[in-house]
Amino acid sequence: MQRVVVLGTSGSGKTTLARELSRRIRAPHIELDALHWEPNWTPAAKPVFRQRVEAAIAQERWALCGNYASVRDRTLGRADTVVWLDYPMTTVFTRVLCRTIRRGFTRELLWGNNRESLLINFFTRESLFLWVLESWRRHRRDYPTMLRSEMCRHLHVLRFRSPQETETWLSQLGPGL
Repeated sequence: MQRVVVLGTSGSGKTTLARELSRRIRAPHIELDALHWEPNWTPAAKPVFRQRVEAAIAQERWALCGNYASVRDRTLGRADTVVWLDYPMTTVFTRVLCRTIRRGFTRELLWGNNRESLLINFFTRESLFLWVLESWRRHRRDYPTMLRSEMCRHLHVLRFRSPQETETWLSQLGPGL
């Protein structure tokens, strides 16, 4: 594992796992959300986002987290390993609920100087909860086909269906690779 992409629905633990893998392989952690979001929850223009991603993945080693289709050709094309955190809806939804409430009350600063809003997440169509419901279903439907496609043939693909399965795999890796 030199270049790892961690995929999964919001709340699956992509960032936490990618951060831990980056520590173990002694490589930078690349968070696609940090490259994508501008202030006021404005997405970076597609060419800008792709340029940021290209620069980040030009390194020889990295652990990356994120699901952005607009750069998937580049991230998966350069990766050697994919870890898909395919957890049950109850797991990811509970995690997102707890995280959103915590971030809403603490006003935690996120990418592009943004903060999550309890009002938006609980009472609007831009809710992260709605996004989780939609993206979880889509990932379950589309990822198996994508990960068997020509674009991914070179990849070592790991699919974990529970946090315990992921933890067991991590413990078998040891503290450093």
